[in-house]
Amino acid sequence: MSLEKQITDMLQYLDPNPGRVELEATPKRVAEALGFLTQGHQVDISKVFEHALFETDEQSMIVIKNIEFYSLCEHHLLPFFGHCHIAYIPQKHILGFSKIAEVVNIFSRRLQIQERLTLDIAQCIQTHLQPLGVGIIMEAKHLCMSMRGIEKQNPRLITQKMLGRLIDPLQQQLFFNLIQDTHQNPMTPVLDDSP
Repeated sequence: MSLEKQITDMLQYLDPNPGRVELEATPKRVAEALGFLTQGHQVDISKVFEHALFETDEQSMIVIKNIEFYSLCEHHLLPFFGHCHIAYIPQKHILGFSKIAEVVNIFSRRLQIQERLTLDIAQCIQTHLQPLGVGIIMEAKHLCMSMRGIEKQNPRLITQKMLGRLIDPLQQQLFFNLIQDTHQNPMTPVLDDSP
């Protein structure tokens, strides 16, 4: 049975007037939307790293903050969405900037829970980039909590995974400091006038 047919059957159950004209194209639209939102299941993640690794001798922490992500909770098929912050310490290679966001997209576009999503991204970067350390922090709002059940609007779930040198509390603190929002222009250096 096709996904469209299953959605048609679902509408028969959910709507008292499932034959109305406004719902005619809904099964097709929903099937296409679900296909898009779960397309990460069909992606070979290793291909993201092909031709995207660049040699470096640098071993300073690299941080990419505020990567938006949207995913579907596997428990209720309702969205959860927020921001992902990623830090890694290169060993021999750095990864093209856009590829980091692509990794987040691929794992987000699967039926997920945030805890596993955080781990998936960390382990993927560790496996394919082989940095000295990697850290992931994700913060999200879950509509399965806001729209149903307890119906609380303000809670955010924060998850994190630290591997390698990012297990070190000093490296973690550096990561936390770098992702903090400030009112300073990030391009303006902060001068230390202390003696």
